[in-house]
Amino acid sequence: MSTPVDIAVHQQRRARLAAAIGGGVAVIPTAQERIRNRDAHYPYRFDSYFYHLSGFREPEAVLVICGGTKPRSILFCREKNLEREIWDGYRHGPEAAREAFAIEEAYPVAELDARMPDLLADRDALHVHLGEDPAWDGRVLGWLNVVRSRARAGVRAPAAIHDVRSLLDEMRLIKDAQELSLMRRAGEISAAAHRAAMAAAKPGSSEYEVEALLQHEFRRSGAQAPAYTPIVAGGANACVLHYVENSAPLRDGDLLLIDAGCELDGYAADITRTFPVNGRYSGPQRAVYELVLAAQAAAIASVKPGARWNEPHDAAVKVLAQGFIDLKLLTGTIDAVLEQESYRQFYMHRTGHWLGLDVHDAGDYKRDGQWRELQPGMVLTVEPGCYIRPAAGVPEDFFNIGVRIEDDALVTAGGCELLTAAAPKTVADIEAWMRERRR
Repeated sequence: MSTPVDIAVHQQRRARLAAAIGGGVAVIPTAQERIRNRDAHYPYRFDSYFYHLSGFREPEAVLVICGGTKPRSILFCREKNLEREIWDGYRHGPEAAREAFAIEEAYPVAELDARMPDLLADRDALHVHLGEDPAWDGRVLGWLNVVRSRARAGVRAPAAIHDVRSLLDEMRLIKDAQELSLMRRAGEISAAAHRAAMAAAKPGSSEYEVEALLQHEFRRSGAQAPAYTPIVAGGANACVLHYVENSAPLRDGDLLLIDAGCELDGYAADITRTFPVNGRYSGPQRAVYELVLAAQAAAIASVKPGARWNEPHDAAVKVLAQGFIDLKLLTGTIDAVLEQESYRQFYMHRTGHWLGLDVHDAGDYKRDGQWRELQPGMVLTVEPGCYIRPAAGVPEDFFNIGVRIEDDALVTAGGCELLTAAAPKTVADIEAWMRERRR
């Protein structure tokens, strides 16, 4: 189930890019289909930049945007083919795609190489991304060489090549109303899946059973897929930051860390919750959990317009560092722990990332050497954690406790809105939810 595409929004985005490139041309291909083995493909997912501008989901497509006094957009896509539709499903074809997506011109993708030299002729600059796919890079350079070969006929090739992503990253960083509507819904679906997981997980069940439940809840509510491979990590597995095997049994007395979010019409949610498999936190588990929760609260309080990107992270680190001292995981003064970064034994990652069409979304974190200021419309995660592996000097009661708490925060004029707040988070709320649902 997909939300109807608001074509006017994509038209506006294309117009913004056309204005930004002046007399240049931008070329944005969608993602390629990838073979999993023999003739079986990986599930297809469009390129985020391409989709942001077009709303078009089919493979084998390229969008060309021409700037200047008469800006226009051109879509190259697969031709209509009724026989292939029997096997692979509906395809628009150029004419139907032109009308459905309000694009000025559309042609078969097989004509791309023949038409591109004319589209590049006498243009100031080419805006494209290079370096990811040698075959694509070769095609782009081939177009340019054809244009250069016409120099004696008075044809001018683009004098500059720019990475189109630098412009698109800035466009994608501030979410519009349509994007925020999808991200709120993705957050709601993901939070409901986490609630279901808390209700179902129990000693004797397995990580993969919980993963299957999460994916069921995503699809049942209309999301197309997980936004990333879910992490369902019980016990010591929670101390592996990117654990994705999800195959171990869940044991009485262990914590279960779940980092999972759905993708809805291209937009990601990203939630982490950590809860006791048996429904009750032990004393050491509670102490670590409350520390991470306090660190997250300090970070969330720092998410507001005008704050620098690093401020939520710095706020979380200060709380965690003092907590590690209080729990006797570290010794020394707070200033020494921060200066020497000894806290990194238990907290080694950043506190967040941009979120949107990609789970680690587009956008620079620094500009001109300075951390970027937060602005209304930006969406970021807030996800401090604590991961205590057995080590000399670490009290044994804390061995193999891994906790992360993550929410998605929209920067608003007055602070921030948590898009994932419907997933229980306090000790009292989690224990009550699990107790009530297991009766």
